[in-house]
This record gives sequence, C-alpha cells and structure tokens, in this order.
Amino acid sequence: DSINPADKNDVVGKVQQSSIEDLDKSVAAAKQAKKNWKKLGAPARGNYLHIVADILEANLNEIAESMTREMGKTLPEAKGETARGVAILRYYAGEGMRKTGDVIPSTDPEAMMFTTRAPLGVVGVITPWNFPVAIPIWKIAPALVYGNTVVFKPATETAVTAAKVVECFEKAGLPNGVLNFITGSGSVIGQGIIDHEDIDAITFTGSEQTGRLVGQGAFARGAKYQLEMGGKNPVIVAEDADLDKAVDGTISGGLRSTGQKCTATSRVIIHEAVYDEFKAKLLERVKEIKIGSGLEDGIWMGPCASKSQLDTVMHYIQKGKEEGATLLYGGETPDDKELENGFYITPAVFEGVSSEMMIAQEEIFGPVLALIKVDSFEKAIELANDTKYGLSASIYTKNISKMLAFMEDIDAGLVRINAESAGVELQAPFGGMKSSSSGSREQGEAAKEFYTAIKTVFVKG
Repeated sequence: DSINPADKNDVVGKVQQSSIEDLDKSVAAAKQAKKNWKKLGAPARGNYLHIVADILEANLNEIAESMTREMGKTLPEAKGETARGVAILRYYAGEGMRKTGDVIPSTDPEAMMFTTRAPLGVVGVITPWNFPVAIPIWKIAPALVYGNTVVFKPATETAVTAAKVVECFEKAGLPNGVLNFITGSGSVIGQGIIDHEDIDAITFTGSEQTGRLVGQGAFARGAKYQLEMGGKNPVIVAEDADLDKAVDGTISGGLRSTGQKCTATSRVIIHEAVYDEFKAKLLERVKEIKIGSGLEDGIWMGPCASKSQLDTVMHYIQKGKEEGATLLYGGETPDDKELENGFYITPAVFEGVSSEMMIAQEEIFGPVLALIKVDSFEKAIELANDTKYGLSASIYTKNISKMLAFMEDIDAGLVRINAESAGVELQAPFGGMKSSSSGSREQGEAAKEFYTAIKTVFVKG
C-alpha cells in the first residue's frame, strides 16, 4: 500500500514488489532497444520529449494531486513541481537539435578531426520520494535525448505518482524497451540495478549512506555513476542584511515541503548585532504557519512524508535537547484532532546550537532550523563550511565585498546571494561538493557530460 501521510487511512494505490527476474526482463528490454533508439537520431528523440511534455501538461492537475496525496507537499507546490517537469522535458527536447561536437585542427593538413558524442547504453535511474516528478524527469529526459535507454526505479513511497509520469511517456508512443519502469525494495531492485552487468551507468539521488553503496558497486564493475546525496545547508545573515528578506528566505528555504529538500536551509548563522531582532521576526512568522493536508486551501506546510520520516525528525529534535540546545518553538505533534491520522509535526526552531552538535552536522530532512550566533563574517564562513556536506549555501548582505568573499570561500556547489538556499533553475548545472555529490553535475548542458562519452574522429582521404 502507498499511504497518504496526511491521512494514514487513505490508500493512494498499490505498489508491486518486483523480483530480480522482473528486473532482468526490464534490463533485457532496454538492451534490446538501445541500438534502434540510438540510430533514430537526436532530433527525433527530442520530438518524443515534446509530445511527453504536452501530455504531462494536460494531466498536470491529476498528477499534482496524486503527488500531494502520496508524499504530503501542498497542492500549489505539487503543481509547481509538475509544471517544472514539463519545462524540463521541453528543454531537453531542444537538446535534440543542438550540436554534439567540435572540429579540432589536425597536425596533418590532409586530415579532418572532430568530436562527437556517443550514448552510454542502458542507464539505471534511482530516485527519491521528495520530488517524485521533477527528479525522475531531469534524469530520464537527458538520458533519452542523448540516445540511452532507461531502467527506472522510483522510491516505493511515491511509486504511484511515478507511474503516472511514466504513463505520459507510454502515451507519447515511446518505442518498446526505451523506458522501463520497475518498483520494489531497494535491497532487491536497487541492489540489482547496482550489480547488473548490462546496466552501463547509474544516476542516483538519495541518502549519503545508500549513495556510497551505489558508487562502490558501480565502480567495482566499471559502470559510470552519478550521485546526489543531500546537504546540511547554511544561510548566513550578516549585520547589514535586510532582515525581512532574510526571514522570508529562511522560512521558505527551510520549511517549505516540510523541510524535505536536499537544498533546504537547516543552519541559520546570524551576526550577533542582529541576532535578537532576526530571531524575534523569525519566531513570529514561524508561529503563523498553518499545518494540515496539502489538498486544503490555505495550508502552508503538510505532514512528513511517512511515519519513518516523522520518527527520524523527532529523534533529531530529542538529540538537540539532550545536547544542550534550546528548543524555542515547535517540534511537537499538533494538538488538533483533525490531524491525528497524519504524520504531522510543528516546525522546530533551536538556539544555543554549537557546530559540533548532531543537529548542526547531520541531515535531518525535516522542518528543523538551528540558529547559531557569531561575532564576525569570518566566523560565519568557517561555521558554514564546518560540515561534510557542500550542496547549497546562502547569504543575506548588502555588502559587495562580503558577497564576493562568500562566493569565493564557501564550499558549496550552489551559491545563492540574497535568496533562499533551496532553488535550482533547470537550465543551470546542479550538484554539490564534498559528501553531497560524486562530482558530476545534473541539469542544463552539464547533463551531457554524464549521459554521453566523447568520441574523437580522425578522417583522412
């Protein structure tokens, strides 16, 4: 059963627990289809994505509602994510008409030398539950347009929504075997994708622990891999910051989607000169947040996506208390009879947090903000970098010198100035540093670097 986290009595749908034999059939179909799909040509492959985009757009409301019921984010957020999926498809459809190489001068005057790009073959796509439309599409669309075939395993928690997305590809008339959809446990299907000799590359988004297993398994058999594994993202509030903008960005970046974003703000590093004023403004706003089912009008924050995720968040809140941080607000089950069947928690704000505490070091993936007071900009940068992650980071300041220093010194793949930490544009490369990513980038033209291999051609008459 796929359960609605806003109402555990609501079963959204049934998800098949597939077997290794099912996976073998999927991979065999992808392998069989890859030659003809490659030879079809990039413009024709791009045309399929145009059709899929139109179908997804026509079914946007249905798919968004399924997403809200299945993982809990508010309906406006779900609609926005689905619309983003449409835009991603159209972007990569256009890639089918763009260049694939360059002419390079040869030392032989009678020869011509140039580069082109070749698809990798069969790509395994493993995606998480927090963005069940956007993340699969930003992996599948470039994989397909660059000539690969795909075996796609979504998170079980949002497999019903993923199936509706795949149905759009089916309705577009995609040739058999080009995109293969398979559900099941990570220990069986996920591990099977990692180990399968006929899967040439794997792209994964999820936890660091699982990502490391993916990388180790792929490396051991020589498969190409791409990992996006989360973050512990800071926002710095300088003494000259526009505090209203900083509060807006902290709340939106840290608490939308119930904090269940890899780019979500979790550490708020504030200069002591504005700490008290910022804290007062933040708490006033946080207390106004309306919690409930994402399908209802006026709801700002939905439930955690599952019972296990709620338990994880509650565990970290308890750890924060035990380690000596002060819980200023929230971190509790709402006292509302109408919410008792859902996995709800009030947004939590801690202060008195030091950098060595667990809530300042480990990814919580929930609506928890840790406030850290500093006495200098240099100390703020030091603490912002004091984590094994390096995905996203943000600063609020009016000082150009601080902006430039932040760009230079912050250890993050996504740097945002006077904007929230959560927010990635589809045409721009996305990925982190340190333990957040494996080094390669997703989205935009950067996707080409992962999904293809450069082939250098030397021609002489």
